[in-house]
Amino acid sequence: MSLIESMMEDFAFMNHVREDDPYGGYLDTWTEGATFQAAVIKNGTTEAQIAEKQGIEEIFTIVTKKAVMLDYHDVVKRKSDNSIFRVTSRAVDSVAPVESTVPIAKVSAERWVLPT
Repeated sequence: MSLIESMMEDFAFMNHVREDDPYGGYLDTWTEGATFQAAVIKNGTTEAQIAEKQGIEEIFTIVTKKAVMLDYHDVVKRKSDNSIFRVTSRAVDSVAPVESTVPIAKVSAERWVLPT
């Protein structure tokens, strides 16, 4: 087991459903979907700190096994503390090469609040 794999914990995809409400509008509903393992690392670079001071949410890197290819705007929930993250990149753009002994993919993400 690699160091990154030992940092991984349980996550769940959040599924979004939009339904009509009785008043002519709609209701957003979020439910937990499939589970997977991932590690979250807060981006502490100078650029990220500057962005946060300018009002951008905290920036994170989410690392998963290659079998879990997160995509732009996927919404995931860390099960240990119910933190929600919205993916802001695509795993296909940052996946370990076939020759790698650690089959991982990574994406950038932001802490997020589920819209209701």
